[in-house]
Amino acid sequence: MSIDRIVMAFAGFVVLGSLGLAHYLENANWLWLTAFVGLNMFQASLTGFCPLATILKKMGAKPGCAFE
Repeated sequence: MSIDRIVMAFAGFVVLGSLGLAHYLENANWLWLTAFVGLNMFQASLTGFCPLATILKKMGAKPGCAFE
């Protein structure tokens, strides 16, 4: 699995997880995690810098076309 796919899967998992926690725990503060992930995805699309992609690259994951 390439870094691109791992980043997208992780972001989707965190977003869905935080939405589920906000719903089932009835605590809207979990939505801040969703906002953080969305903001990070937005800045990565503009700058090309993604902290998770950097970590995965150092761990030896194969790069995809977005985070080379």
